[in-house]
Amino acid sequence: MSDTLIFAVSLGVTLLGLVLSWGVARRRGAASGMRGAALSLLPLAAALTGATEFFVNLAFSPVKWAGVAVAGLAVLLYVVSGAMLSRRAGRGTGPAAGTAAGTGGGAPAGRPREAREPAPRRAVERRQAAPALDDDMAEIEEILRNRGIR
Repeated sequence: MSDTLIFAVSLGVTLLGLVLSWGVARRRGAASGMRGAALSLLPLAAALTGATEFFVNLAFSPVKWAGVAVAGLAVLLYVVSGAMLSRRAGRGTGPAAGTAAGTGGGAPAGRPREAREPAPRRAVERRQAAPALDDDMAEIEEILRNRGIR
């Protein structure tokens, strides 16, 4: 695409956006209109800086799409590794925790997984251990416990 055509399209989109922003400003207020105007100016700014040329070339180039896919894969791997590291940090494991305990490094700290209670049972015990607010509530809780509801 030629630079003149890209500039003309960008200018047209910007002018249309500014007209719509003026209408929004009259209906919803100045803040909404200014936000619309700011977004409307972006196509013209992209054309003037040459960013539009990049996106036009990107749309028709398989090599550039491959580059975008590789960049997306890199971001995905980075995010997944961060989640894995935060999960490992939450369990109290890591290079320092494993060597300090005298294990081979990376062993979970605390009780083994088999010895842990399932989460629903712990939640029920926590609810039962909570003190009653008054005698009436204690009586109601006792009835619920006897019927297996709580």
